[in-house]
Amino acid sequence: MTEAQIKSWEDPLPSGPCRDDYQPGPDSLPKEGVPQGEVFSFQFSESKIFPGTLNNISVYVPDQYDGTKPACVYVGLDGLGYRAADVFNNLIHQKEIPLIIGIGISPGFVPSDEFENPRFNRSFEFDGVSDAFCRFLIEEVFPEVEKKKTRKGFPILLSKNPNDRSCGGGSTGGVGAFSLAWQRPDQFRRVFSAVGTYVAMRGADEYHVLVRKTEPKPIRIFMQDGHADQCMGDIGDWWMSNLTLKRSLEFAGYDVQWVWGTGAHSGKHGTLLFPDAMRFLWKDYPEPVKAKPKQNFSPFFNQVVLEDEKWHEAGTSVKSPLAIFSAPGNLVYCVDEATRAIWIIQENGVSEKYVSLPDAAGTLQGVSGACAADGSIWLGGNFGLFVFVPGTHEWEKKMDGAAVSDLTVLANGNVYFTEAGAGKLWFIPKDGIPEIASDSLRRPVGVAASPDFQWLAVMESETHFASSFKLEKNGKSAFGQRFYWFHVPDSCDGLGSGKCAFDSEGRLYAATKIGVSVLDRNGRTRLILPSPLRGGQAFVTDLCFGGTGRTIFILTDGQIFCRKLKTEGVPNFLPPRQLPKWGAG
Repeated sequence: MTEAQIKSWEDPLPSGPCRDDYQPGPDSLPKEGVPQGEVFSFQFSESKIFPGTLNNISVYVPDQYDGTKPACVYVGLDGLGYRAADVFNNLIHQKEIPLIIGIGISPGFVPSDEFENPRFNRSFEFDGVSDAFCRFLIEEVFPEVEKKKTRKGFPILLSKNPNDRSCGGGSTGGVGAFSLAWQRPDQFRRVFSAVGTYVAMRGADEYHVLVRKTEPKPIRIFMQDGHADQCMGDIGDWWMSNLTLKRSLEFAGYDVQWVWGTGAHSGKHGTLLFPDAMRFLWKDYPEPVKAKPKQNFSPFFNQVVLEDEKWHEAGTSVKSPLAIFSAPGNLVYCVDEATRAIWIIQENGVSEKYVSLPDAAGTLQGVSGACAADGSIWLGGNFGLFVFVPGTHEWEKKMDGAAVSDLTVLANGNVYFTEAGAGKLWFIPKDGIPEIASDSLRRPVGVAASPDFQWLAVMESETHFASSFKLEKNGKSAFGQRFYWFHVPDSCDGLGSGKCAFDSEGRLYAATKIGVSVLDRNGRTRLILPSPLRGGQAFVTDLCFGGTGRTIFILTDGQIFCRKLKTEGVPNFLPPRQLPKWGAG
């Protein structure tokens, strides 16, 4: 065990009777000679993200702010709380934190017409594990704040740099603050969480799992809780949920500081600690908060992820990419809608047009492609199946009547393709007649064979599963079961596109709405690589291996990105190979 892992097992936990008599320290009280910032309030009722809601918003502006450049931001959920204005006055004056504008936001509610029975949105807004509340702040609340002026008549300018933004709250507000940074690290990176309710209200109980499986994000977090925090039998143990999340954050290498006490579910201890929390969150500013993948202790992570390698854009010449797929020679092909052509994509961003698509293909909606061992290109879509053989300069129609969603061509000449709308998996034997292999799948999309051609994975995009079929010697599939299990974002009903590929160790890589999910040979999601766009919220719609063979390419939000990995991808046009031995797990 590493030193950090041992420390994680030996945390000194508070004991003894519940004492919740914490009192604010000197940095939380007004001090003589310290410039006093202003606080003003207004109500916001024009949200399109949470329609019909009313939110009370308070704004703290430090006295030193002069409106000449954007200021750092702190968002307090359930209002500023924790004597934040006094803390900011003192710490800004002492030059221990940068100039910060604080925005306290109350949870929204939708008024009722009669009987004083409003719909309270607190749990919906703060406990929800999507980026909806972040979008509400960035797209709606921040612009409203910036319409205001200070008492000195200065315009309010809020920094757009995520390194300049922090957030915090207690209880459900603590979960909401964590979600702001976790869901959108491109917007928030510094989190204060007091008595956070990381329990089964709206999915926050899964955070400790996702933290372990997801590539580390650039987030710094300060956590507080007390051993007398409450336990709601049907929802969870709030004290234990904080310990569990803290353990996960340490395991994954996050910059996390925690203070455990003897208090109950209140804000007293958090108020005492708030000044130190701010010092920790803003230490070394303006140095950016960075992810620390080197400290990730997951063996699966370290077997796949190459140190210091990040996503970078590829295929910048292609303006409307619809699908990408592997080609012989470690090439990557891309179907481009704008030029109605297939392009060769390279890691360095250079692209070149390879071949025009057949006129008979018509609309390219849902198009997919695959290469065979001889370099021929199979093209599928609502138009059926076409094949292009290099040297002939001609496309041949192979099949009508099926709306092909994805396909793969094995080195032995067998072809498998999915038809999402009909729920079908098709099999075309080499030089044979197409036949239905399964007709009971739920919108199947991605399909790929394991490198030894023993198993076929089929992604079911309306579920959080992929089915596994045994491939018989005659190419037919048997014994299908929903074998692979995926995490799905709270805002989605299923995997989404679900294109997939295997590496040389038999791991499955799948394009999903949560990013690139990497699963072991027992069907378990072990690693998640988020999209490089919108803080990981952009869906990954396609993927393949190319470049050196150890480079994975993805299609996300209409852009192509790639990154080198430690592992080698194995496209199905390569000859079958034996996989390393594997256990039951």
